[in-house]
Amino acid sequence: MNGPVLEKLVRFQRPEKALPYAGDIDERTAAALFGTEVEEYRAALAALDEQRADAASRLVKRQSVQDALAALPFTRGDRIVAIGESTTADRLSWFELLRTLAEDERPDLELQFENLAISGASTTQVLAALPAIRRRPAEWVFCMLGSNDAQRVGGSTGLHLVSREETLRNLSALRALAAPDVRTRWVWITPTPVDEAASGAFPFFRAAGISWANDDIAALAAALGALPDAVVESAPAVAAAQAGGDAAFIDDGVHPSLRTHEELAVRVLAALAVAP
Repeated sequence: MNGPVLEKLVRFQRPEKALPYAGDIDERTAAALFGTEVEEYRAALAALDEQRADAASRLVKRQSVQDALAALPFTRGDRIVAIGESTTADRLSWFELLRTLAEDERPDLELQFENLAISGASTTQVLAALPAIRRRPAEWVFCMLGSNDAQRVGGSTGLHLVSREETLRNLSALRALAAPDVRTRWVWITPTPVDEAASGAFPFFRAAGISWANDDIAALAAALGALPDAVVESAPAVAAAQAGGDAAFIDDGVHPSLRTHEELAVRVLAALAVAP
């Protein structure tokens, strides 16, 4: 397997999350699942770790990030869980950047981060995994779901994989059932927009007959704004990456680039800094 393909697979796929019944998956097993050798798997992980560390180093140079880190609303020892799809499962995601920044800059808080996101998951699939989520009670839960629900099957005018009504029902059920403790703080992150031209031209998506439309994603984001709890809009992060002259997405036009994740992490931190 060539380097770029392996790095993309390792970046987005977490076998231990997608295959919980398999128990502990060691390096050799993980490498085999990716069709590579242990040394190549380790190298791919190390390359991603380096990119994430570099991104965190860039972010902490911003005064706004330093101020937000100083004002984090967390209590020492808090458990912080993320529920999501590939945008969060990404080893370079906004959540992993948040983890890195907190560990590097606020070790005094001794925070415990756990990323439960699974690439490709719909809200229905995450709701079906509710027992596993409930076994991991947390003081804070971040939820970023809906992009996979919004994909259309059978072309640009095809059916949504999950209807918007069902998506909102699932998200409301997740909110009520995943964190029954009223003291749990919940934060919604809206799905990111996509590059429609790039995603429409991406060979795998074309062959599979799946597509995304920003109108669908914007409608879902607007509906999320009506739900309880804090909401962080992801669209400004995409716009900020583009305004800086950087690619906002990787080659498929759907998954955010590292630069977009950096900007999204900044916005999540800003929201946390003013959380009541």
